[in-house]
Amino acid sequence: MSTTAITGAQVFDGEKSLGVTTVVIEGGRIVQVGGSAPAGARIIDGTGATLLPGLIDAHVHTDRASLALALKFGVTTELEMQGANTRDRRTPISEDDSVADVRSSGFALTPPGGHPSELFPEDFHPGKPAGSGQGDGPRGEPPYHPDATSPEAAAASIPQLLAHGSDYIKFMIDDGSVEGHPGLPMLDQATLNAGVTAAKKHGALTVAHTLTIDATRMAIEAGIDGLVHLFVEPATDDIITMIKDAGVFIVPCTVLNASMMGITGDQLADDPRVASRLDTDWDATLRSCFGHYPQGKLQDVLDSVKALADAGVDLLVGTDVSQPMPFLGGLAHGASVHQEMQHLVAAGLTPASALRAATATTARRFHLSDRGRIAEGLRADLLLVDGDPTTTISDTLNTRGVWRRGTRLAA
Repeated sequence: MSTTAITGAQVFDGEKSLGVTTVVIEGGRIVQVGGSAPAGARIIDGTGATLLPGLIDAHVHTDRASLALALKFGVTTELEMQGANTRDRRTPISEDDSVADVRSSGFALTPPGGHPSELFPEDFHPGKPAGSGQGDGPRGEPPYHPDATSPEAAAASIPQLLAHGSDYIKFMIDDGSVEGHPGLPMLDQATLNAGVTAAKKHGALTVAHTLTIDATRMAIEAGIDGLVHLFVEPATDDIITMIKDAGVFIVPCTVLNASMMGITGDQLADDPRVASRLDTDWDATLRSCFGHYPQGKLQDVLDSVKALADAGVDLLVGTDVSQPMPFLGGLAHGASVHQEMQHLVAAGLTPASALRAATATTARRFHLSDRGRIAEGLRADLLLVDGDPTTTISDTLNTRGVWRRGTRLAA
């Protein structure tokens, strides 16, 4: 079994800086933090660089090709918030160290005709992500689609989702107003309550899609664990207090809100550190935007982020990136995680807080106890970058090396 020692690098362990510290990996795990490199170990000189835990994107829709792209940017885990990469169908991904690892909600609870159906052309089939080979299960079954037509149906769907390999349960609370399709069928409070209660009975983590303050209130009243969007309207003192008192976490997806407001990813796409890793389709997608909510102001979202952080709410880095199609634009797997961290810092968070939001905090809130930190015994999911992102957050894009389970990604 080969042993690798990364020496000379400053280490940010997911929670705090450790200074220049040696990290030793063996058999896919971190076996030593600190001390000297063992005799015979392969030495990786990290002088002038910072070693981070592999980054986690807490809101994606993904496939194998997208997981490969994410890993190129040091994102070693993606959390799917609607899709087919459930536990019963992702074994090939789990065993492939050339792509990011994945966890999934499976399909979310939403009424017939509800969000996100309004986003897609009639011939688009989100149940079988392009290029993933993951559309059908191990015996050819299609992904399980829950029934949210009544409180009873929602409650009955929860054990079925879990049996089909969902790692957590997602609820869509959206009337289409932000997406330019007002009047969409939407979960009512009773159905939402029943679904969340059933999930808690089965010990499952629950998350909700909420783009408005009203939807946020509904989710909190139901007892949700986390919100995987931040509302687009200016925050009010009472909604900040309600979120804080409920103890929920929030994945702001500020990059998605920016795209909804008509802001493209041109600036990110122009960065040579990003451009060199994107193909033509992803470049075109990143340079596009959703553009459904032009009346919104990104500064309102950033102000809400700062208010939530000041209140002590756990913030997690996520993007809502999907497939390389311009109508899903402004985002790209992996790259947008770095831009999201930049947005958090622009909102007033420290770089260290933004890094925690992409590593240890997400791992803790999603019960991923084997990753998100640099500590002995954990997975050797690591990102080595030139510079010091604890002072200059954009240094996270200066990739020197990426490891997934101790296997270094080929340059």
